[in-house]
Amino acid sequence: MASSIFNFLLTFLALSNLVFPSQSQVTSAPFKPDGLALPVFKDSATGLHITNITKRTPQQSIPLLIDLNGKFLWLNCEKNYLSSTYLATFCHSTQCSRFGSHSCNKCFSTPPRPGCHNNTCAVKTTNPLTSQTATSEVAQDSLSIQSVTQSGSNFGPLVTIRHFLFACSPSSLLQGPFPNNIQGVAGLAHGSVSLPIQLASHFGFPRQFSLCLPSSSQKNGAIYFGTSGLNGTHTGNLTYTPIIIGSQGEYFIPVRSIRVNNKPVPLNHSSLISTRTRNFGSAMISTTAPYTALEHNIFTTFTQFFANQSSGVSQVNPISPFGLCFNSNNSSSTNVPNIDFVMQNKNVTWTIVGTSSVVEARPGVSCLAFVDGGQNPKAPIVIGVHQLEDNFVEFDLVRSRLGVSSSLLSRNTSCSSFNFTSKLSSVNEME
Repeated sequence: MASSIFNFLLTFLALSNLVFPSQSQVTSAPFKPDGLALPVFKDSATGLHITNITKRTPQQSIPLLIDLNGKFLWLNCEKNYLSSTYLATFCHSTQCSRFGSHSCNKCFSTPPRPGCHNNTCAVKTTNPLTSQTATSEVAQDSLSIQSVTQSGSNFGPLVTIRHFLFACSPSSLLQGPFPNNIQGVAGLAHGSVSLPIQLASHFGFPRQFSLCLPSSSQKNGAIYFGTSGLNGTHTGNLTYTPIIIGSQGEYFIPVRSIRVNNKPVPLNHSSLISTRTRNFGSAMISTTAPYTALEHNIFTTFTQFFANQSSGVSQVNPISPFGLCFNSNNSSSTNVPNIDFVMQNKNVTWTIVGTSSVVEARPGVSCLAFVDGGQNPKAPIVIGVHQLEDNFVEFDLVRSRLGVSSSLLSRNTSCSSFNFTSKLSSVNEME
């Protein structure tokens, strides 16, 4: 195990120094990548994460919110969407059936514009932050993305899908607490038209992707598609657990119990049953929830137990939305006990260390970075962004399993180590 961890660190640190190329020229030779990669940026104002995807003709980099449980990619097309390769899909077409839509768009514009064509396929799109919905036009347009080798140690040219399926949505859908300048949502859920499934189907690589969300807004992390993004020597360092797919393509994992300071939290097991999957111990993973949310009864018991296990830390009045806060002038994250999500058995855990379990709410005050999810949440446990940051998380949809590194900070590295800038590259296009 020691040699395996050492190999993992060597590989990850080598990857940290790699440079992600940018476009400079176009070649016509066909090119089949082993995998693909996208940069990930943290928005300091909201704590949410963004990626830039190259779309349209001529090409344009478009900032999108990352939604792990979003069913597909959708964009605001109401204003200034200019592309010579935009195609609206007709009602009852094959493309429409892939979205599971049986509705027709009734929109009249002179001349027709992106998002407004008559007798085209219509689909309901959802704002993941407010749950607001809108009717959108199913469309196709070019999408370009960075290629990568199987080991993740080398990066190739940009590759293009000429007819990538997405939803063209009204600007009203972008209302709410989005990061500035966001133009849509990149959906990564398990579904036929989500971003990872379309990429895998088009390029013929395995249906898997990996997520490394940065905790710093100064440097970027990455999403890898079709490859783990790390050399094969890393696999012994990930803890694997089954993935449970929800009715809307959401990702759940089994969490049977919670430990604090290696001691079990005395939870009522009935509170751990998910109303979405009807499975005992189902925890949903989310990139749109800033902090991990616990069902009300779980939250109450958990915070009290955590407080009892943090007896050496001075408590202060809690600051909303948190339920337990400390005087950080008299303590540090190293004094905070570790939290373990115990998965399919007691030996398989996702460990949350101090830096991932607390957050600075204001100068001098740190809070337990878990919030009350109410009486009827989406899942008893919704693992949020703060606990995902600086964890390498692999979604292996072929084997129906999730691999997690636990905190990379304990290995003296992080997700804030990927460089997507360079002057030399090429674009290869594939039909």
